[in-house]
Amino acid sequence: MNRDPIPFLGGPLDGRTLDVLTGPTGHPPKLYKIPVPATEDSPATTVVYRRVAAGRRGIRQLWRYEYDAAGNAETGRLKWPWSKPRPNG
Repeated sequence: MNRDPIPFLGGPLDGRTLDVLTGPTGHPPKLYKIPVPATEDSPATTVVYRRVAAGRRGIRQLWRYEYDAAGNAETGRLKWPWSKPRPNG
């Protein structure tokens, strides 16, 4: 496992670059979730960033994370042909 510097766009981490673990294929996770603890004014939430392609350097793919304002972390799961849809409720 390697760590690659990945830039973040939008949201609370806008403009920052963090070292993110990459898998055996060199790809970082599709979703980067940051838990935010509750305060007196707001409940606990999770900030969600999605991986998008940022170009190439030689034969290597570059990535960046973009802020997902909707914060829907559930859409990042694999969609196999035999997977059943999740119940709404």
